[in-house]
Amino acid sequence: MRRLIDEYSVSPPFEITVEANPESCDDDFLQAAMEAGVNRLSIGVQSFNEDSRKAVNRAGQGRLLRERLEKIAGHFPENSSRTFSMDLICGLPFQNEEILIRDIENAIEYRPAHVSLYSLTVDPLTPLGKRLAKGLVHLPKADEADRLWITGRDKLENSGYAQYEVSNFSLAGRESRHNLRYWRMENWLGLGPSAGSTIINDQTGTGARITYNADIDRWLERRPGIAAPRTTENLDTPMLIKETLLMGFRLLSGPDNALFGRRFKKSIEELIPKTINAWRGRGLFSACSKAAGRDRTALTRDGLLFLNSFLVEAFMELEAH
Repeated sequence: MRRLIDEYSVSPPFEITVEANPESCDDDFLQAAMEAGVNRLSIGVQSFNEDSRKAVNRAGQGRLLRERLEKIAGHFPENSSRTFSMDLICGLPFQNEEILIRDIENAIEYRPAHVSLYSLTVDPLTPLGKRLAKGLVHLPKADEADRLWITGRDKLENSGYAQYEVSNFSLAGRESRHNLRYWRMENWLGLGPSAGSTIINDQTGTGARITYNADIDRWLERRPGIAAPRTTENLDTPMLIKETLLMGFRLLSGPDNALFGRRFKKSIEELIPKTINAWRGRGLFSACSKAAGRDRTALTRDGLLFLNSFLVEAFMELEAH
C-alpha cells in the first residue's frame, strides 16, 4: 500500500481505512498498518458486555478487548493525523439501557475519533438467527430497541460526538471521508476482487456500477491486458435519482443540492414537493435557502428516526410522475 501511495503521489488529506476485529490488533498488526500508510482503523467492538458478546459469537474476552483497545488508542491517538473508529450495536441480547450506556462510556474512555451505533439486524441463517428461532436467546422488543438507540444517540452527543449520519457520530472534523463520498453519491473507484465502483455522468444524469468477481484465483490468473471478470449494472436517471435520495437523506446535512441540480436539472424540492411539505408540517424536515446562508434540504435530527417512511413517501411521489 505504501508503494501505491508513493507511485500515485497521494498527498494529505487522504484517508486509508482498514477494518479489523480488536482481537486481531496486536503490536505486529498495528505496526504493519502504520508502515503501510493506514491512517484510520475501523474496529468492530459491538459490545463490552460478556453475555451480549457471547450471544452474537464475538471472539475474545473482555480483558483481551480492553488490552487491544489500549494498544489501538496508543498507535492511533485522538490528537494525531491517525484516527480510529469504533462500531457498537444496539438491540443485542441481554442489553438494556444501563448496559448500553456502560458500553458507550467504556468506548469513549479510549477516545475514538468516530463511533458508529448500529441497530441489530438478524439474518435467519446466521448462528444467532437459528438460536432465536429455537427460543434459546431473546432480543429486546422493537419499541424497546428503538428507545435504546435514542438513549445511545443522546449519550454520544452529550459526550461530544456529533451525529452526522443515521448511525454515525464523530468528534469535530473527524467524519469518515470515504463513507461521505458514498452518501453524497459522488464517483468512486474500487480495485481488486469483489470491489465495486460507481461512475456517474453529471451531464446525462446516468451512471454505471461495476463489480469485480470475488474469486481471487480468477483475478490472479488473468493475463496482462485482459480485463478482470466483472459485472456492470447500468443506472438510468430514475434509478439514480432514487439512489441519490436514499443515500443523501441518511446525512443530517441532507443530499448535496448543487450536485443534484447539475445532474438532474431539477431541485429535490421540485421533484418531491408534496412529501417535503408534509414532513415539514410535521416538524421533521428542514430546508434553508441560499439567501439564508445555507442550501440545505434534509430531515431533522428526529426526522432521521423515520427515514424509511420518508423515503417510501418520496419514492411514491416520484413514481406518480
